[in-house]
Amino acid sequence: MSVISTLYTRALKPIFFLSDPETVHDKMTHFGSFLGSHSLTKKLTKSLLHYAHPSLEQGILGLKFANPLGLAAGFDKNAELTDIIPAVGFGFEEIGSVTGQVCAGNPKPRLWRLPESQGLVVYYGLKNDGCEAVANKLSQKKFENILGTSVAMTNCSDNLDIKNAVIDYAKAFRAFADIGDYTTINISCPNATGGQPFIIPHRLDYLLDILDTIATSKPIFIKLSPDLSQEQLDNILEIASKHRVHGIICSNLTKKRDNPKIFDKNIPATGGISGKPVQELADKMLAYIYRQTGKRFVLIGCGGVSDAGDAYRKIRLGASLVQMITGMIFEGPQVIGEINRGLVALLQRDGFQNISEAVGVDNHA
Repeated sequence: MSVISTLYTRALKPIFFLSDPETVHDKMTHFGSFLGSHSLTKKLTKSLLHYAHPSLEQGILGLKFANPLGLAAGFDKNAELTDIIPAVGFGFEEIGSVTGQVCAGNPKPRLWRLPESQGLVVYYGLKNDGCEAVANKLSQKKFENILGTSVAMTNCSDNLDIKNAVIDYAKAFRAFADIGDYTTINISCPNATGGQPFIIPHRLDYLLDILDTIATSKPIFIKLSPDLSQEQLDNILEIASKHRVHGIICSNLTKKRDNPKIFDKNIPATGGISGKPVQELADKMLAYIYRQTGKRFVLIGCGGVSDAGDAYRKIRLGASLVQMITGMIFEGPQVIGEINRGLVALLQRDGFQNISEAVGVDNHA
């Protein structure tokens, strides 16, 4: 165990876990923004946390990723951390989800820890400053890392009308058409008014028809729920294959409470669950999509990653890239470098020269 890991797990995390999770998140976001605003603090952060190796570099969809590990959407909601993320060691970051309108989110409390399960219950409800403010913040910036922009419909009653919801999506999508490196269409937020209406095939087809008309050179991903049935998943893949969709993120949060990986008691009834409880669900979805679609889509594995073994398993099941949030909260920021260092060791153990060679090797039809 490294000095930083020991400091985090034995000193900082116990203090953080005594406080309200959202308050801690907000303070850490402000601290990260401060670190990213000064060259000296960025250099210091990089010297402590960053790890790089040529075997982790990949070219995917015309983009060069320094390593396959990214920060998932949901952490940096308003793009406050884009200057510090490269220094901590992530190969890419996905901001948001950002909506067409300013969104206050759901009432507090809306974030809970599941310490026994190594997970979180998340009920933010797409809290963000809206696409205009976030896009304006980023429009003149140059990014050291690959930047993804996740867009969603505003969490409000107006968007119960599907036409309004599509207009909302289109506004956010258009705002980021020329900002960042890829866009994710989040159709799987478990905490929005009206649920997940675009998992219904004809509605998804309608949404993608509209978004297809918006000019952008960026690759497009769709983020899916791990709670979809096989029939629902097949329908979504069929629709996505007809449109300008280049990749799938597997997966978002689970709403299922009858999960054998949940060990905590008195789980809040509302909200989606992240971390270890979603890992098996996400991995099964990932493996299924890879078997069904092969190389049609670039897959990003997300859910339950807390060490190199977790990330490597997703890669061997078919993920070209991997995302995390919850594992970093439980393990500390040094886990990013530890995962990348561990991936290099696993690649060398298995005789691979590059991470791309390991994609899908455990998952041939």
